[in-house]
Amino acid sequence: MSILSHLNRWFHQSREEPLTDNAHGLQLIVGLGNPGKNYTDTRHNAGERWVRTLAQEHAISLKSESRFQGEFGHGKIFDHDIRLLIPTTFMNLSGHSVSAVVRYFKISPTQVLVVHDEVAFPTGVTKLKVGGGLNGHRGLESIVQALSGNKDFLRLRIGVGHPGPSSSLSAYLTKQEMSRIERESSAASATIDDQTLQILLAGKVQRAMGLFHTSDT
Repeated sequence: MSILSHLNRWFHQSREEPLTDNAHGLQLIVGLGNPGKNYTDTRHNAGERWVRTLAQEHAISLKSESRFQGEFGHGKIFDHDIRLLIPTTFMNLSGHSVSAVVRYFKISPTQVLVVHDEVAFPTGVTKLKVGGGLNGHRGLESIVQALSGNKDFLRLRIGVGHPGPSSSLSAYLTKQEMSRIERESSAASATIDDQTLQILLAGKVQRAMGLFHTSDT
């Protein structure tokens, strides 16, 4: 194979593969869910609960921001400047909120972490992922659409299990509250230790993914 062919092959592969590390680090963490007290303890709000916990642990105040269609906070986590967002749109319109923040602050999709529920994993399993398939998640679909098809954001996928029949999925995610034991198991699996979180915030995504998944039990 000629040198030109090698270069062409490398160029096309590099364009197809999502960026996994970012020299500027994470700038925005988004927790997905539906607005209102009726949804607080449902499976679909796993991402919202995670971001609220993070905000509380690091004393970042979340306030309603109409321009961002969500609850928004800005502060420091381990001396890293970070913005937190919980969209107050319904799940399938989450992209409106995320794109408003991304455009306002000129944030690249590769600098965004989206935290969400994942039916592909049982409760108690959480994984980090960059880009890839959306598994029918309406919130992710909305975000990708609002970002002009860009899927290169980082995702923290919190397992919530699957009810079996697809006809039961909507009620399972949005109407059935998780038990206390399920919520505790979910939260424990999604906990990122301080060292890994610092590495993740710094933009060393591959390293953080390796540490996080190695620590899974």
